[in-house]
Amino acid sequence: MSSIFSTFAGESSYIPSIIGRSVSSSVLSGDNPTHVDPSNPITLFIIQVGQLAVLLHCLALTLYITQLVIIIAFTQGLGWGFSFIKQPKVIAEVVGGIILGPTVMGRIPRFTQHIFPQPSLTYLNLVSNIGLILFLFLVGLEVDVGVMRKNGRAAAAVSAAGMILPFGLGAAVAVPVYHNFVETDKVSFGHFLLFVGVAMAITAFPVLCRILTSTKLLDTRVGVMVLAAGVGNDVVGWVLLALTLALVNARSGATAVYVLLCAVGWSIVLLWPIKKAFLWLARRSGSIDHGPTPGMMVLTLVIVFTSAFVTGIIGVHPIFGGFIAGLIIPHEGGFAIALVEKIDDLVTMLFLPIYFVLSGLQTNLGLLDTGMIWGYTILLIVVAFLGKFIGCAGAAMAMRYPLRESAAIGMLMSCKGLVELIVLNVGLSAGIIDQRLFSMFVVEAIILTFITTPCTIAIYPEKYRDRISESRQKTRGNDAEKNAAGAEFLIGGSGGREQTSRFLVILQKLEHLSAVMFLTQMLEPPAPTTSKPWSAEKAVGHEVKGHLESDISDASAESTPQHTLARLPSVAEDRNSSSLAAPQIDALKLIELTGRTFSVMQSAEKDQILLTDDSLQLFKQFGRLRGLEITPHISIVGQDSFPQAVADYATDLGTELVILPWTVPVQGSSNELIEPSLEKEGLTTSTSGSLSQFDTIFGSETAGSPMYTHFVRRVFSESPSDIALFVDRGFGSSATFAPGAGQHIFLPFFGGPDDRLALRFVVQLCRHSHVTATIVRVEKAETDVRGEDESEASASGKLSESVQIHQAALQSNMLTIGGNNSQYPETQARLTSDTADNVAWTFYTASSTTPPRPASIDSALSRVSLRSTQSASPLQYAFKCASSAITSTSASAKSWRPMLIVTGRGRRGAPINHNAELSRMLADKALNPSIGAELRKTVGDAATAMILGGGAPGTASFLVMEAGKK
Repeated sequence: MSSIFSTFAGESSYIPSIIGRSVSSSVLSGDNPTHVDPSNPITLFIIQVGQLAVLLHCLALTLYITQLVIIIAFTQGLGWGFSFIKQPKVIAEVVGGIILGPTVMGRIPRFTQHIFPQPSLTYLNLVSNIGLILFLFLVGLEVDVGVMRKNGRAAAAVSAAGMILPFGLGAAVAVPVYHNFVETDKVSFGHFLLFVGVAMAITAFPVLCRILTSTKLLDTRVGVMVLAAGVGNDVVGWVLLALTLALVNARSGATAVYVLLCAVGWSIVLLWPIKKAFLWLARRSGSIDHGPTPGMMVLTLVIVFTSAFVTGIIGVHPIFGGFIAGLIIPHEGGFAIALVEKIDDLVTMLFLPIYFVLSGLQTNLGLLDTGMIWGYTILLIVVAFLGKFIGCAGAAMAMRYPLRESAAIGMLMSCKGLVELIVLNVGLSAGIIDQRLFSMFVVEAIILTFITTPCTIAIYPEKYRDRISESRQKTRGNDAEKNAAGAEFLIGGSGGREQTSRFLVILQKLEHLSAVMFLTQMLEPPAPTTSKPWSAEKAVGHEVKGHLESDISDASAESTPQHTLARLPSVAEDRNSSSLAAPQIDALKLIELTGRTFSVMQSAEKDQILLTDDSLQLFKQFGRLRGLEITPHISIVGQDSFPQAVADYATDLGTELVILPWTVPVQGSSNELIEPSLEKEGLTTSTSGSLSQFDTIFGSETAGSPMYTHFVRRVFSESPSDIALFVDRGFGSSATFAPGAGQHIFLPFFGGPDDRLALRFVVQLCRHSHVTATIVRVEKAETDVRGEDESEASASGKLSESVQIHQAALQSNMLTIGGNNSQYPETQARLTSDTADNVAWTFYTASSTTPPRPASIDSALSRVSLRSTQSASPLQYAFKCASSAITSTSASAKSWRPMLIVTGRGRRGAPINHNAELSRMLADKALNPSIGAELRKTVGDAATAMILGGGAPGTASFLVMEAGKK
């Protein structure tokens, strides 16, 4: 290796000038594309793509690996640092290249000769150009003309104004720059003017998408407008660059015309016959429905590099061929998104950093050593910014956008980023600009990209943002009409909403679907028990003698076990229940919005994903089969914005109850409702068993449980609607049950707004003919309630150290406990809550009420067992009742699904303080104090006692409910 680089020993660090090289060989000018040109090896590389061994003859592999490690580690580290100030990664890559180049580290003696010697740059340039072609292919994939078409005239006006004014100002500033910094005898003024105009007018569309993602503007009016205008700006900018290169590389005016005609002809061939053939093959191979097959991936790459080869040899540039190839990829069925997902990381993590580090190596800020140079640099920055800002903001205001939104559009469209850097590198390669002018433009691009994010946030803060929710607005407009039929159930005799009819189901994984389907099935409205058969004779006009045959009745087939269900509702009851509002269910799929290209494309093609998402479409078809109206929605936001997205959708849709599924498979291979080992252990388990149960609930979500737990807590805290967390531990398992198997529900009622919500919802579920329930109201003994504080204070010194540790853990870090919602003082609020508890309980337990209960509620109560008791240990008593209920249903496990335990979360306004009792229960199990504390913060006291108490209740599924803030 030393022999290879010995030529450079003792020389000062320098990056060789590449101004005089041709950007690409042109067969129209008589050049041979197979000629070896070390300054531009990409064309020959495409021909020799199978002969990579040639590279190793010219470059030591060890040095090449060293360069890759330095480039990737350095740029990724800088990117991580810049992410804290919400700067796009391209800034880190370019700044990293400048630091590694002659500006900073190049001044270290012999650094450049040993790490980035001149011969090695040829092959780094080769690899970076391969990545650049693939990147421009991804840029072409991101271009969706449908986005611009949706916004029509406004997007076209902003895009046009954002090109014309900057181009004109760029042409004006090109005059003094040309005469002061360009060798006029080597560069034509016309070529230079056209190049500067393109550099000023172009917008960094890929970087713009990432900035919109990081600033959470993609789903706002500003974000949609900027994306639409950026599409047109992007296409026109690349066309103008191709025109500039064609003129620069042509040796005569006639040759330039031929180059342009060949470029247009190749574009037509790609965009019409090849595009149609590609779409036909994608459909034929099933790639549209199931993602690209290996054969389609190979064909895609062949088309990309063939297009790059063709545009390279005709004298434009290979990157233009990659861009045109991206335009032919169909977006139907999410094919383009799946294709990008396969190659995006390789391009952005490996190839692009090399390209932009090379740009930094060619940037020498030491050449900007006079006041005049810095004056012109500032002039370039001001002209580039004002041209874009005034043009785009003015057009937006002309389209009647508010001042802040117009200013934000202008600010975002002034972003330059990596697209201008690509243009500058092409201009440097073509000899239009030299290294000093290149450095001036690089400074301008970095500064304008750097200020885009903070200035946009300052101009357009969160409180002024108008988010797009057209579908939600339409649905919300019909809420009053849809719910009118069940209005009498909103505030009934129980003191609250007795009929929940508007649900929002959150779907994040396909595994959640089985549990959601089961819970949805229990919300079905009662069906009529009799139906008249269709008479063929009557339909064709024949006389029918006598009466129709006797009605078909389900009563004749009634074979329900005595301990399961009562009869189905009668015809008279069905007429009464027909006035109930049919459940309106909205299904929301949450998809994480990342900085990757495919993620941004998902946001832009949300409507297409809505039609192809497996979980949403399966759930919608299930609703059709069950006679339920299910409306799918998709929210593509950052993971930290998931809870806020749920709250926003719940508000916009008028949701009454948000359902959060959490599928936790039961450990063990047994299909029985209760594992044999648990039956042997009775109602308690060992310490290891309790730990295992906790791990089963919170550890089975692979590497995602803590994040999902945090998501659940934030939804509880931020959503204004009622919340139900459905912890499924058996409905989606491999266990099988007999057709028509019953469902039994157990509800421990301690009082408070959450328990009252749970009480009403359980009664509503029991309207389903196959659902029964046991509801036990447990009140703390009168003496314990009066002397609770005193007894705890007196016994504090006698409590064991373990119990004290558990109490401290339960009382610490209570992030999701809200304050008292009542406007009254605490004592009065407690009395008000107790009164509400008594009203609700009396409404459901009294033999008759005034006014009378609806017939549907009476029918449901016929399948509900309600009893009330007092206990000094409410949690332990409820635990024993739940164990007894599970044991009784397990006697005929095939006739019953796993029991569902419904509890109130009890995090606000609970009448009973369970701290001391729960601490004792956890201490008796010798559990880690943090286990109970973390579980309690998520599901509340009652569910924590059931889960960690051991025995049968720990194997049940749970529905944890919390009353909303409305």
